[in-house]
Amino acid sequence: MPQRGKRYRSAFESVERSKLYPLSEAVELLLGWPRAGFDESVDIAMNLGVDPKHADQMVRGAIVLPHGTGRALRILAFAKGEKEAEAREAGADYVGAEDLAKKIQDEGWLDFERVIATPDLMSVVGRLGKILGPRGLMPNPKLGTVTQDIGRAVAENKAGKVEYRVDKAGIVHASVGKVSFDKGKLLDNARALIDAVVRAKPAAAKGSYLRKLSLTTTTGPGIRVDPSSAVQAA
Repeated sequence: MPQRGKRYRSAFESVERSKLYPLSEAVELLLGWPRAGFDESVDIAMNLGVDPKHADQMVRGAIVLPHGTGRALRILAFAKGEKEAEAREAGADYVGAEDLAKKIQDEGWLDFERVIATPDLMSVVGRLGKILGPRGLMPNPKLGTVTQDIGRAVAENKAGKVEYRVDKAGIVHASVGKVSFDKGKLLDNARALIDAVVRAKPAAAKGSYLRKLSLTTTTGPGIRVDPSSAVQAA
């Protein structure tokens, strides 16, 4: 494997490429790999039996992971008056309205990872669609990021709320924690996310739904996981 470091090669050689690992065994294997110089994310990929080109087969949602993601999101909240105070108290990093919209438009400011807004300010946020939309930052009622209960939304996102969305290839990518997490926490998080995606199966999706599943770290190789070992949802 040219241009791969010793740490990656060691991890790669520990994985049986033809094997479908039970989820628990995959997590244990991954946690035994040599560590990088930073706290890597543990990421999951789910290949779904859907055609995202059809609106009735889109899979998208959000879930608060039981043990969070291990990452502190910087949250921008569009709110005024009492709702502004609620957002600040809940831990939003930036709170405002027209002033922040202008900063994004005029200065290209994007020093945040999630945007939450009250419904009355969506007319302001809507003007930012061409900037926020392609980056996956546009607030959406279905994801709970357009809400009157902005304090709760900010708190949930700070606690580890993960958004998921199937891409053009029919794959959902998401983080379920960090390599510093113990096995139990990673298993809880992974199963919670997988169950949420399974429950989000569109009625129009036919045949096998959760087709392939893999687990990896930020810089590690993929581990193929047996989907039947991971599904709890009915």
